[in-house]
Amino acid sequence: MNAKLLRQLLPLLAFCLGLSWNGLAQENAEKPEADHSYKPLTLKLSEDGKKYVRFIIWHQQWIQTNNLAIDNAPLQLTHLARRSRFLAYAQVSPRFLILTHFGLNNLTPDNLTSLGNNGDSPQLFLHDAWTEFKVSNDEALYIGGGLHYWKGLTRLASQSTLNFMTLDQARPFIHWHSLAVTDQFARHLGIYAKGQIDKLDYRLAINNPGANGLQNDRSILGSDLAYDGFLQPDKDGDPVGNTIYEGYFRYNFWDAESIKLPYNVGSYLGAKKIFAIGAGFFAHPNGMYNNATGEHENVAHFAVDAFLDMPLTSDDCLNFYASFINFNYGANYVSRWAGTGTALYGHVGYKLPASRFMPYVALQSGNYDGFEDNVLGLDLGVNYFILGHSAKLTLEYHMINNDPREGGVDPETGEARDVQQLRLQAHIFL
Repeated sequence: MNAKLLRQLLPLLAFCLGLSWNGLAQENAEKPEADHSYKPLTLKLSEDGKKYVRFIIWHQQWIQTNNLAIDNAPLQLTHLARRSRFLAYAQVSPRFLILTHFGLNNLTPDNLTSLGNNGDSPQLFLHDAWTEFKVSNDEALYIGGGLHYWKGLTRLASQSTLNFMTLDQARPFIHWHSLAVTDQFARHLGIYAKGQIDKLDYRLAINNPGANGLQNDRSILGSDLAYDGFLQPDKDGDPVGNTIYEGYFRYNFWDAESIKLPYNVGSYLGAKKIFAIGAGFFAHPNGMYNNATGEHENVAHFAVDAFLDMPLTSDDCLNFYASFINFNYGANYVSRWAGTGTALYGHVGYKLPASRFMPYVALQSGNYDGFEDNVLGLDLGVNYFILGHSAKLTLEYHMINNDPREGGVDPETGEARDVQQLRLQAHIFL
């Protein structure tokens, strides 16, 4: 980072945080604490409340700097709506569930349109739409289908955006590795099975790849492979590569986690005692196409991970997550978010006792055959919980090294340009 610019920013941030802290302390001393409590937005469909419709609304507003790794670049602040979402699900009987989720992502000054209807970027679109049937009398088997988020590979592949422990999903999006490559914003069309047997739960899915995914940037990667095998017939002229298989298995040693919805919790903030280990896979037979040989190749990933979230005393919380992922797209291939090789990710956070603050650190290292150097990611941040995850502020320093996909290439040196940003998020959901 530009050292001079950093020295200018840090006092400003410290001053703003200190001013806010002092103002809050003075206000609390003069006035009784406001009542922020609320009941979930639920419409009961039966007297006992077992039939219902649940509504969830959330916004995540960001302010972020430009890339501070570029020397002598003037400081710029950009405002964006990172997410604006509406979700509703209905438990219409003990065996049937229906869910609809729509919204937008990444509304920025660059993709605003003059009247809101003369461009695609700011428009609402469908994130999830599925129906589900409970097959067994216990929790062992549910079957569902539609545009769904019951993903495989890792816990964070189905990460909830309502209760991140960090500011957001770690970027590059190795856990959302298929994002905009074969899916619609991390969702596929397909069928899934899920279930819970004692402390073991699972999710399995059979999906179709989307036809409008990102293609390989050969000017950077220099590969004959492209992740579009499902668009290319085989040498006999037959279509192939139309099916994706994925799954994730998790064992909870302490408290069990709900499988009603696919969205895995980032942190329970001390409300539960969770220690879980998991293993998952993602397989796309004939997903790759070699333009030099005319042959198809398989995509095959697997991963293991561990998650810990627990109170240490009556008013604090420790959060830890670690994952190892082996990616295989074919020789020397680098995808939009990952690449043939391995990736390690981990984060740790600690909610301070008798405090609304939770500092954290997240690290990522990708060792991909197509890159000479490891891709490195670092996020340093702090959450300020006004009302748990329902209302919080998060300030984060975000850095990525050695990744031309994220920072581009320096025109003078020809090397990958690093990314360094400060990001502030205001998050509210009901």
